[in-house]
Amino acid sequence: MIELFREADATNFGELPAAIDALLQQGVLAYRHDRSHADNLFRQALAAAPKQLPIYFCLYKIHTYQGNLDQAQGAAESGLREAASQAGWPPDWRQWRLQAVLPDGPGRFALYTLKALAFIHLRQNDPRQAREMLDALKQLDPAGAVGWPVVAAFADAVG
Repeated sequence: MIELFREADATNFGELPAAIDALLQQGVLAYRHDRSHADNLFRQALAAAPKQLPIYFCLYKIHTYQGNLDQAQGAAESGLREAASQAGWPPDWRQWRLQAVLPDGPGRFALYTLKALAFIHLRQNDPRQAREMLDALKQLDPAGAVGWPVVAAFADAVG
C-alpha cells in the first residue's frame, strides 16, 4: 500500500534546506512502519547538515519513544552543544545565565533540549541529574515556557 503524503500532513520543522526537510519528512513517515529506516534517514540528514537543530530533535525523540535512552541522550547532548554554540552560550549548561527575554531560535532549542535531557535522565533512573537540570531550567525559564514544569511534576511523582 502506498501512503499518500500531502503537504498539509508535513511536520513544520521551520526553515530548512529543501533536501534536509525532505529527509526529515520521510523519516517521520518511515517511523510509523520502519523505525530503523527512520533513524537512517535522520542520520543522513545530520551527516549532511549538522548545524540544523531539528535533526537532533528528531533523533532524540524517536529514541526516547523507543526506550533507546543512551542513543536519545547522545543525540540530545549533541543537539544541546550545537544549540548553545549557535546561541553564543557556553557549552556547559551549568554556566548559562537568565536572559532578559526568553530566547528564541537556538537558545529556546537549547532550553527545550535541556528539558528533554532531564526527562531522559529520569527514564534512566538518574533523578539527581534530572533534578539538577530542572533546577537550572527553573532559573533560566521561570515561567516554564519550554514545558519543564511537566517534567518536574513527573520527577516529583516518581520520587
